[in-house]
Amino acid sequence: MDGLVQLQRQLIDYTALLFQEEFLNDQFTQLQQLQDESNPDFVVEVVSLFFEDSERLLNELAKTLDQQSTDFRKVDSHVHQLKGSSSRIKQAKAKAFVHFQFFNSIGAQRVQNVCIVFRNFCDAQNAEGCLKCLQQVKHEYSLVKNKLETLFKLEQQILAAGGSIPM
Repeated sequence: MDGLVQLQRQLIDYTALLFQEEFLNDQFTQLQQLQDESNPDFVVEVVSLFFEDSERLLNELAKTLDQQSTDFRKVDSHVHQLKGSSSRIKQAKAKAFVHFQFFNSIGAQRVQNVCIVFRNFCDAQNAEGCLKCLQQVKHEYSLVKNKLETLFKLEQQILAAGGSIPM
């Protein structure tokens, strides 16, 4: 039982750190509130879809920026989708059809912040700035992905030990 309490404390501390370091924001808390007994894997499912869509968009951004003549409207459109344009996640089993936004939907604050700068470089048609931001977005995305995977592993360890996830 001591091990379980220790895991639960570790999860609480780790989650607080993710908020403190702006990997997550209140959007993540709202996402968690949509999870219930009828859909216990809701957050993991939504975040997994987020990972898939984000990787696709990051690849599309890289291809677009790698072209001889950069289509900044197309780049801006992809960045806008990453930052938070409405995108229905069809597989999400929320009450009603919930519209999620990529980084916005899971509360990935640091990635959102880079996307704002990225869009400014798009508006200025600054290819060099866009390339730097793409690298920064990829870096922040990788960090948040690793952090969330660690968070979910902690949750799984708690459940496997017969405990419940503290909120």
